[in-house]
Amino acid sequence: MPNIFTRDYEVFRQRLVQAREDAGLKQADVAEALGKPQSYVSKCERGERRLDAIELAQLAKLYDKPISFFIAHVEIE
Repeated sequence: MPNIFTRDYEVFRQRLVQAREDAGLKQADVAEALGKPQSYVSKCERGERRLDAIELAQLAKLYDKPISFFIAHVEIE
């Protein structure tokens, strides 16, 4: 099955996972901290659910990463 994500979004998804792992957290830990089900975190990381700006800011704070960590690679054409 071909990848349905743009290159930029694929990198974004990979960085979501990397940031969580860098913070030493499991998906269940993140879900608990955010008051969301674990499936929320899983769907975000798999790209089944897109994050809005507020949600990204919450994750960045939890992971102790700047928002630019997740989006600095995005190329404007």
